[in-house]
Amino acid sequence: MTTIPFDAIGFDLDGTLLDTFRDLGAAVNHALVLGGFEAVPLETSKDLIGGGAKIMLARAVDAQGGLPEDEFKRLYKAMLGYYEAHNAVHTVPYPGVREVLADLAAQGVRMAVVTNKFEAFARNVLTQLDLIGTFDTVIGGDSMGKGADGQFLAKPHPAPVIAARAATGANGPEGRFVFIGDSTYDVRAAKAASVPVVAAAYGYCDAPPHDLGADAVIDSFHGLIPALRALG
Repeated sequence: MTTIPFDAIGFDLDGTLLDTFRDLGAAVNHALVLGGFEAVPLETSKDLIGGGAKIMLARAVDAQGGLPEDEFKRLYKAMLGYYEAHNAVHTVPYPGVREVLADLAAQGVRMAVVTNKFEAFARNVLTQLDLIGTFDTVIGGDSMGKGADGQFLAKPHPAPVIAARAATGANGPEGRFVFIGDSTYDVRAAKAASVPVVAAAYGYCDAPPHDLGADAVIDSFHGLIPALRALG
């Protein structure tokens, strides 16, 4: 067991803790075919992940000509329904996730998930993978409600990261909280919340990992604890 200089950690989910692209891609393709579009190769769905399911589908639809808003809403609802029923078929934790999380828990580190996936979906997937008990809280893209513009307060908004810091007891002046994610959404949210951030280069990065602006970059989940020690 190796100690780290942080009391609490927030984790992104897709592309950070879990390799989810196959199930997400299948849900996107279900909606695309329903709307008369061509299915996309599952591997390319990695490029669509980041801002949540709605943005993911919108990118896929727009790449094939787009849709009127009401028709898009119908496909989006179909996508969510499909994903709800098939969200842990191929999804697995990345190598090292179970071992490293167990090590952190043994150190008394408190942990949270902060994802742009809807909270119910995130909790469902984590429960099926027997990981839900590891975390003090799971904050989804819909957990913080909507802002004045009617949009959910999801990453890159700092509110979910700030809420995770509070839920893990690390929001006081002595609290030491760090965030781990694989996208510009994660880095921007962490920076806006004034917490250090580690980029997961093995994930679905929407920019070159070393260009994300993170305080550290890891090539595998096994590298997390050494990276956190170095940050401290």
